[in-house]
Amino acid sequence: MSTIRKGENPMEQIILASSSPRREEYFRLLGLPFITVAPEVDETFDPNKDARYNVERLAVKKVSKVIETHAADNPLWICGADTVVTLKGKIFGKPNNRDEAREMLLALEGNTHEVISAVALFNRRTDTIDCRSRAADVSFGRIREKEIEWYLDSGEWQDAAGAYKIQGLASCFAYRIEGSYSAIVGLPLRDFYVMLRDNGYLYGAS
Repeated sequence: MSTIRKGENPMEQIILASSSPRREEYFRLLGLPFITVAPEVDETFDPNKDARYNVERLAVKKVSKVIETHAADNPLWICGADTVVTLKGKIFGKPNNRDEAREMLLALEGNTHEVISAVALFNRRTDTIDCRSRAADVSFGRIREKEIEWYLDSGEWQDAAGAYKIQGLASCFAYRIEGSYSAIVGLPLRDFYVMLRDNGYLYGAS
C-alpha cells in the first residue's frame, strides 16, 4: 500500500471540458490539478425542454465528447459545465455576433432574469456521470443605449451566456443578486465541491 509523503499532492488530475477562462480560474482557486480540453459540441437548445434540462444536457454532452475523444488516455475524472440565462421562458445562450448581444442586453435591462449553471463530473472508477445545477437571480437596472454600446465595445459579451460577464463591467448593470454568485460566473462552487466529495475524489477534508 502506497503512502503519501509530506509535500506531495494527493489529488488526481481532472480534465476540464471547457474553454472558459473563468472556470479555469476557479479550478486554480481550488488548487485542483487539471488540463483543459475544449470539446466541439452542438450547443443548440431543445425548444421543447426547459432551461435546466438544456444546460444539464450540454454539460453532460461536453463530458461525453471528451470520454469519446480521449478514450485511449483513460482519464479518471472529467468535468464539464455550461451556463444559460433565461427570461420569461426564453433561453439566452452565447450570442453569435454583436447584434445578437445587443438584443439580449436590451431584453435583460430593467428586468430580473435567472442564470443556471450545470456541472457534470465523470468518475471512471464507477463509470458514471454525476450532473447537478444551480440557479441564481440577477436584476439589471435601466441601461441606456449608449451604455449598451459602451459595453459591446468592451468585447465582454463574446463567449458569454446572456451576452454579459457578471465579474466584469456588467457588474455596473446589476443592482441585486439572489443566489450563488459562482453559478452566475459559470461554476457553482459549493455544488462542485460536494460533487467531488460524494464521488470519492480526494480533496480537502473529503
